[in-house]
Amino acid sequence: MAEEMNSRPVVLDRRQRKAVEEAIRQLCRDRRYVLYAVNVRSNHVHIVIGVRAKPERVADALKAYATKKLRELRLLDETVQVWSRGRSRRYLWKPRHVELAIDYVLYCQSDLPFELGDDEESGLLLS
Repeated sequence: MAEEMNSRPVVLDRRQRKAVEEAIRQLCRDRRYVLYAVNVRSNHVHIVIGVRAKPERVADALKAYATKKLRELRLLDETVQVWSRGRSRRYLWKPRHVELAIDYVLYCQSDLPFELGDDEESGLLLS
């Protein structure tokens, strides 16, 4: 993705991160999605969400809501592209997997990726 970037990466400050989180929470309320966990970082977002929809459409809506909120609050110039193309997602079918994902999103932000193990099935984690 770095090769496709036309501008410098966006690094969200505290106010911008708060606005992105508010936008995510609002989208979940508006669409009646179950928001289990959200963690807005300076350069990416982790979300555990319960929804019966295509994850690509949900991720696109989350990005759109967040961008709109940032621009409404004048925390981001109209010309800045905030998000890279693409999105990561996992399906979390078992309650234990949802618990592990929530724990990871809220408490385990590090360089190590979230893993369920090779022999386990997975459900929806948007990050």
